[in-house]
Amino acid sequence: MGDRRKTMLLTGASRGIGHATVRKFNREGWRVITCSRHPFPAECPWGGGADNHVEIDLADPNQTIDAIEVIRGKLDGRLDALVNNAGISPKGPNGERLNTIDTDLRTWGHVFHVNFFASVVLARGLKDELAAAKGSVVNVTSIAGSRVHPFAGAAYATSKAALAALTREMAHDFGPLGVRVNAIAPGEVETAILSPGTEEIVEKLPLRRLGQPEEVADVIHFLCSDAASYISGAEIEVNGAQHV
Repeated sequence: MGDRRKTMLLTGASRGIGHATVRKFNREGWRVITCSRHPFPAECPWGGGADNHVEIDLADPNQTIDAIEVIRGKLDGRLDALVNNAGISPKGPNGERLNTIDTDLRTWGHVFHVNFFASVVLARGLKDELAAAKGSVVNVTSIAGSRVHPFAGAAYATSKAALAALTREMAHDFGPLGVRVNAIAPGEVETAILSPGTEEIVEKLPLRRLGQPEEVADVIHFLCSDAASYISGAEIEVNGAQHV
């Protein structure tokens, strides 16, 4: 069994932290099955290609439920890691933050289906495969889940706070199965979708710089490795001390 290649399922793989996580696990010899609402990019130079990709819109609960059997068909009965990374943060017509007054109910539902409910559906649906591998779940939350953020909207922030609470509940429920469940809470990370004005936040960070997607991917890999074998129910801040 020591020679068996480990398998990870990652949502939100098409950019930023998700893309860096694919690269990290691929370098470490893992098989990575990716999920996103975009087709597998032909130019992607790593991984198992389209055979290891599931095109799914996590905002559609029926699609998410149906995808369980598709994913299960790509496994050998074991799943070593599930990384719930997908997340959306809608903006107003001029790119402004949507607060609790301005966010309509449909937007709330859309955000929560992607950022929160999909994590529940995938973890519960693949419970047996995670248990067979004594695997690990990592939920990607956010610093916005614990404070009002100047750019992240109210629906995004509350969905991430709910995901942090879900991590605690899942650690309790999945622990007897031998499955560890943790979260990471990134702060300001340098990706293609940084909001204007982020540089003002960076000036006040203790480390005085943006985080890199690769730095977040390293923490995800640690939590899925044997080095974190007795860590469960934790939320690790990956934000250059922004939370202090």
